[in-house]
Amino acid sequence: MPLPQVSSLNLNLRLLFPLLSPFKPSSLSYLKPINHSSSLFTILASSKRHRNIPPPHHLKPNLARRNTSTLSSSDQQKVAPMETTTEPQPSVGFNKRRAEGRDKSDKPHKNLQLKVRKLNPVNTISYVQILGTGMDTQDTSPSVMLFFDKQRFIFNAGEGLQRFCTEHKIKLSKIDHIFLSRVCSETAGGLPGLLLTLAGMGDEGMSVNVWGPSDLKYLVDAMKSFIPNAAMVHTRSFGPMLSSDTASMPDSSQFQEPIVLIDDEVVKISAILLRPSCLDRSPHLNEEPVMQNPSERGLDERMDPNGKTGSIMKPGDMSVIYVCELPEIKGKFDPAKAVSLGLKPGPKYRELQLGNSVKSDRQNITVHPSDVMGPSVPGPIVLLVDCPTESHLQELLCVQSLSSYYVDALGNLPESAKTVNLVSSDQGPVSKLCESIAAKNLLKFTLRPYAHLGLDRSGIPNSATPTEIIDELVTEIPEIVDAAQCVSQFWHGSRETEETTSLQDSKVFVEEPWLNENSLPGCLENIRRDDLEIVLLGTGSSQPSKYRNVSSIFINLFAKGSLLLDCGEGTLGQLKRRYGVEGADDAVRHLRCIWISHIHADHHTGLARILALRRDLLQAVPHEPLLVVGPRQLKRYLDAYQRLEDLDMQFLDCKHTTAASLDAFEGFIESNKDHSSPESPINVEDTTNKILDGPTGQNIDCTLFARGSQMQSYWKRPGSPVDNRMAFPILKTLKKALSEAGLEALVSFPVVHCPQAFGVALKAAERINSVGKVIPGWKIVYSGDTRPCPELIEASHGATVLIHEATFEDGMVDEAIARNHSTTMEAIEVGDSAGAYRIILTHFSQRYPKIPIFDETHMHKTCIAFDMMSVNIADLPVLPKVLPYLKLLFKNEMIVDESDDIVDDAVEAVHVGS
Repeated sequence: MPLPQVSSLNLNLRLLFPLLSPFKPSSLSYLKPINHSSSLFTILASSKRHRNIPPPHHLKPNLARRNTSTLSSSDQQKVAPMETTTEPQPSVGFNKRRAEGRDKSDKPHKNLQLKVRKLNPVNTISYVQILGTGMDTQDTSPSVMLFFDKQRFIFNAGEGLQRFCTEHKIKLSKIDHIFLSRVCSETAGGLPGLLLTLAGMGDEGMSVNVWGPSDLKYLVDAMKSFIPNAAMVHTRSFGPMLSSDTASMPDSSQFQEPIVLIDDEVVKISAILLRPSCLDRSPHLNEEPVMQNPSERGLDERMDPNGKTGSIMKPGDMSVIYVCELPEIKGKFDPAKAVSLGLKPGPKYRELQLGNSVKSDRQNITVHPSDVMGPSVPGPIVLLVDCPTESHLQELLCVQSLSSYYVDALGNLPESAKTVNLVSSDQGPVSKLCESIAAKNLLKFTLRPYAHLGLDRSGIPNSATPTEIIDELVTEIPEIVDAAQCVSQFWHGSRETEETTSLQDSKVFVEEPWLNENSLPGCLENIRRDDLEIVLLGTGSSQPSKYRNVSSIFINLFAKGSLLLDCGEGTLGQLKRRYGVEGADDAVRHLRCIWISHIHADHHTGLARILALRRDLLQAVPHEPLLVVGPRQLKRYLDAYQRLEDLDMQFLDCKHTTAASLDAFEGFIESNKDHSSPESPINVEDTTNKILDGPTGQNIDCTLFARGSQMQSYWKRPGSPVDNRMAFPILKTLKKALSEAGLEALVSFPVVHCPQAFGVALKAAERINSVGKVIPGWKIVYSGDTRPCPELIEASHGATVLIHEATFEDGMVDEAIARNHSTTMEAIEVGDSAGAYRIILTHFSQRYPKIPIFDETHMHKTCIAFDMMSVNIADLPVLPKVLPYLKLLFKNEMIVDESDDIVDDAVEAVHVGS
């Protein structure tokens, strides 16, 4: 049930205290004063100090393991013991081949064949269905499905499409073709994840035809950095390519001639290119075959006739009109007429219905279909129109090849006109030209059978008010009323009276004794609510699901800006659900930095959409490109993608943000302060080379990958070297951005997952309270995807909050080792070993749709993350107290559906193994 600007998780958390506040999208504090009832952790507060008891270090749970292993004996042989640090550590295995990126040959080869289906042109069912409107919170881009009982066609695959289809039980495995109306992050942001999901289905995997204008070639080139080629071999582009050749300038009408893409028994689909009318002086185009395989094309330079780069017409400017024409519906066969013409009942009746003439049985004549068939009915026609600008709309009205679909000035159809049954348009202006109906999610327009031609609203989800949802929850779980009152006591501090005890005596739950064990860290002394809020935007792994999106963490520093740690598909949509459309725009405007842990698709495919939005929001004001920190493979992807659209960013390799590298950088700056003057500025290139190539740079690689260690090869992988000359000025940019955000440091550290996988530590600057006391800054550590490892423990020492992946339950250690992930208990042990004050577990396997399986015995400082969970730093003392209430809220959702494990395993293997 859709609820504007409120996600399922945000809803679930607020339902714990229905008597406290109405549903409202919370807002960033630099927009308006802090709303203390905006989320569960925003409103929780406690003044109670905990007893000073040191945290346990090496918990050894004795858990009964579920028989869930899906690994063969050969898979289990590919793991190796982990190095140990000077601190005693439990032996932790890991998959060495996977960490080195050499495990691709271990996976069974999949052909990823296209599906071959037998079409049914006579009795087919067909309709057009809206899969996303882009309205309400705009968390999904507009998408349309053309359905036949044996074929499926998807038009546009923006972010959120896969999650939408999963939620509404639209089978992705039935998709045959995907058509893009433009090639940009808005229309194709969900394509990478969708291709990976299809490739992981079944024993052989699945592939799909992808169609788009010539710019599709640039998207395919970019996706090659993290998607197997086999998943993209059926991509096809059409139309002319931009070229610097000024000798062959085709007439603009060549953009408007229909290009037939599909013509079979059930549908004919043609494409008409739209070039914005203001771009008539754009770069020249050369005539080339209209059908190309983009993966076989070379890159053309974008140049104007004067040889200057940066043409008026950019990739992504072209849009496409798709014309879908169903065959005519033949008239009804009249047996009486057939008898009167001397025909006997039998095979000849069938021949006539198929359109073939036959010889009369009793008369010396030939009987034609028109003699015995009623008048045919023209087949339905659907136009899918994408007009992103007014210039596109102006061009649309001038497309000659569409003239046969228009009525004249009096509203009459010309003699040769075709009747259009449905126009699906991405923009509002077109709706003013004709009768229009606002699209809604899952709205259908039936095309066949003809008797049902027209709108079908039966599948549209019903909107529900917050009160209705709360009433439904209370009916399902009556104890939630008492639980809400218990939660309300958390932030009353000294008002915790016997009333609280009486509520707890009702045995809704029993509060564990260890909840008061932890002493308050010094960094939380006199902490303000507008210092920090951690928003878990995506807490699932591999692929989006109904309840959990893929990885993304929003670090809200309020008036000082914000950061993103990982940016999986749908991150922008999650921001819009959390803060509303305007609030999400402001959050993107104020981003200081985006940090990406590794190249796997579930951690970065939402990046282009965020960067493109920021570019558009700030285009009219002076601003600096946004800093993106990530592994070097990510730079290859972004460089290739920027041939498609400008992302207005600058890149910094995680390798240059390790502790040793930053120390060397700071050391050189300090040394230059002593020897430089305003008249002798620092030579950037010479400085960078000395830092990163000189003797000091020999210690930049972290100890986890030191010479002679078991894991040295994970860092020293062959590949394109990072341009050291670019690191120095960008490190200065990073330092400036962190300072403006009130942060002292952003430090990346290598972890054990795949080549160039990192975790990160954020350290806030010290502050001075009202009496002049210096209070240390808080510290947040995010593990990324990893096995437990010494570098992570070292980086997490003294962390205020450790956000650690917990992909698997404790009974699935073999799977965790094989895929270089962590179990719940392993994540907790890392936090305990490092002395972290609070641990937030995230990145759960999608086999746990709502709440993962865990042993609450050792959750004394830990909380389970959910999408849209917002943790204010002032509420950290009571964070573990939330866990019993979450268990109550999802008491009927704790059982894992084992039937989905195999599918989940296969899909995850492709998503994270590419």
